[in-house]
Amino acid sequence: MSSPAAPPRPDSRAPGRAIGVVILNYNGRSHLENFLGTVVRYSDDATIIVADNGSTDDSLNFISKNFPTVAIIDIGDNLGFCGGYNFALKKVEADYYVLLNNDVEVTEGWLRPLKQLLDDDSSIAAVQPKILSWRRKDLFEYAGAGGGFIDTLGYPFCRGRLFRTLEKDRGQYNDTVPVFWATGACLVVRAKLFHELGGLDKDFFAHMEEIDLCWRLKRLGHKVYYCGKSTVYHVGGGTLSEGSPTKTYYNFRNGLVMLIKNQSAAQLFWKLPLRIVLDWVAALQLLFTSPASSWAVFRAHFYVLFHLGRVFDKRRGPFRVTEMWPGILVWHYFALGKRTWKALNSPK
Repeated sequence: MSSPAAPPRPDSRAPGRAIGVVILNYNGRSHLENFLGTVVRYSDDATIIVADNGSTDDSLNFISKNFPTVAIIDIGDNLGFCGGYNFALKKVEADYYVLLNNDVEVTEGWLRPLKQLLDDDSSIAAVQPKILSWRRKDLFEYAGAGGGFIDTLGYPFCRGRLFRTLEKDRGQYNDTVPVFWATGACLVVRAKLFHELGGLDKDFFAHMEEIDLCWRLKRLGHKVYYCGKSTVYHVGGGTLSEGSPTKTYYNFRNGLVMLIKNQSAAQLFWKLPLRIVLDWVAALQLLFTSPASSWAVFRAHFYVLFHLGRVFDKRRGPFRVTEMWPGILVWHYFALGKRTWKALNSPK
């Protein structure tokens, strides 16, 4: 007598689910063991999908054996953060996508206020929750913190995190406010708009791609929000650790590309040269602490120089004015000693 067939796995294209929570995974079995259970337990009626970027660590077998309600998209190759999500989200039918890192611990009720915000205001295109550190749950986490902003030269930063200064969570960012960008560690975005904009820029590969997406959304008149009523905990550094020369390379390369793509010609005329000089200053400082990271900055600039035509081809109007923070962050932080969002916006 033959054994009964195993029940079919859930379909990522199943109708009737407004939210698709999509976790991109690459050799992250340990993170899935630690955190996938909370996502399944606390994500209400959302469809949970793991999109696997060609893992070799038994991630897929682990999911199949332990989480039968989780749908799997086997990408087969490592397409990076951008390519992986672009590939996977074409196969997911939902009104809203949640791009969720595999090293995020969600909390009970985390999705409801995020979805409610999008349901109530059609002008909001994307939203993120409060991002706290999983290791130090009283601290904001580097990637996203209390909502993302960008200074006049295109350098990104967050409320609750300026460079290496992390604030303690004292409820100061329990608000719901518009921001410039929402973090890719936990990003809820309208599916229709994601596809209309062509998804994430795959040339970024990893780092700052969500900021570029949010900037493009804002240039079209859409809003991006932070919702402090929802909290998740992020391990961070799961792919590239802080201080990694590779991470430095992608951050400086993609930051420069993002500025060229999204600023008007008049703004770019004076901002680009100043940005390049400040990047070189950063490279010289890194020379004494991490020569490999210092060289990574110059490699990033060489990439942009040799691909300048390709980068300029990505420029698409309108280049309407968006709410960039009006100051120069490095000046306020290093010269004036302003270490918090409150201090940055103080008149003194």
